[in-house]
Amino acid sequence: MKLQKSFKMALNMVLHSKLRSWLTIIGIVLGVASVVAILAIGDGLEAEINSQFEDTGGDILTLTAGVSKAKFGPGSHRGNNGDSSSASSEEEIITRKDYQTLKGLVDVIALNPKISGSVDIYYQGEDGTASITGTDPAEYSKFSTTDLLAGRELISSDSNVIIIGEKLSTEYFEREISLNQILIIEGKAFRVIGILDGGGTSIIMPIDTTYSLLEDKIKNEYDSIQIKIKDESKLDETITLIEKKLMMTRHVDKKTKDFTISSNAALAEMRQELVSTMTSFLAAIAGVSLLVGAVGVANTMFTSVLEKTKEIGIMKSIGARNKDILTIFLFNSGLIGFVGGLIGAILGYIMIQILSFAGMPVVLTITNISLVVSISIIIGMISGLIPAINASKLSPVDALRSE
Repeated sequence: MKLQKSFKMALNMVLHSKLRSWLTIIGIVLGVASVVAILAIGDGLEAEINSQFEDTGGDILTLTAGVSKAKFGPGSHRGNNGDSSSASSEEEIITRKDYQTLKGLVDVIALNPKISGSVDIYYQGEDGTASITGTDPAEYSKFSTTDLLAGRELISSDSNVIIIGEKLSTEYFEREISLNQILIIEGKAFRVIGILDGGGTSIIMPIDTTYSLLEDKIKNEYDSIQIKIKDESKLDETITLIEKKLMMTRHVDKKTKDFTISSNAALAEMRQELVSTMTSFLAAIAGVSLLVGAVGVANTMFTSVLEKTKEIGIMKSIGARNKDILTIFLFNSGLIGFVGGLIGAILGYIMIQILSFAGMPVVLTITNISLVVSISIIIGMISGLIPAINASKLSPVDALRSE
């Protein structure tokens, strides 16, 4: 029997058992739609992380005091005693001495010391609180990762000027804070020279000015130092070199190390691994729906074999071979898987569009759709394999005697 004829007979079986077939297909549809949507969300999150990484740059490191509990790079491992707890806060500070140590390294091309804290703000009769970050105005543009909606970046000659986040500019107070407006911070007046695209309610200003606003900050002591390295391809080697130099000047060893060097590249990689693991876990959960659909396919096929036992006997009596019967029923189960996969992919696409409209980062690829639909067809055929084998092995005489 030709494959074309076997396919037509299988299609006819699906069409003439509509209700049962569609009930089976629904289980596959839900599983496929869930898997497609979850894979799109996972790809979208990875793409967003990659985009942020490209904006941030793989050539930027951050030096902070204390030993990090998470490992972001070669320079951020714990002490040999396995204790992630840090030393006393008096010892865990980054100072001008560390800045000078880093400045003397040939692999370092720029440094940006930073401090941060919370301050009271006042604008045209309204008050509130905001977070401020003090940065080196001369180096700010080399490390900035956020675009400006309006205005300009900090320059070396700036003092009583600030850059504010978009939310602080447009939503925080009843009246919008626009460029060149005066914002009162801890009783002192500052002129707005830039508005960040995003940035929430944050405020960025020259670090020397920030010291005068934050009482708990001491001149020439920093919360962190951003480090821009010369060669991104030698990231690990540069981190190791910086770490050795700092351990020497801070008089610590690997066991007593009291600082952490984290890299944007390692952090982005860690986030990608986390997203990938989460996506695989959620896809596996959604795949349970496909397994439920597979059970439905098997049940439908067993029922079809019982209902069509006499027809199988007739086909065999007029010359149909076991292989022909097997092919017909495999095509039947494969069609159920294909239809379920196709409709599931369409439903998944609709779900993705809704999520995208809601602001969720999603990336839909033809590869993922093709993969999921193919898996749906394979699951359908595997589920129908045993019923198909049973149908092909029916004796023509026994089949014709059945009612």
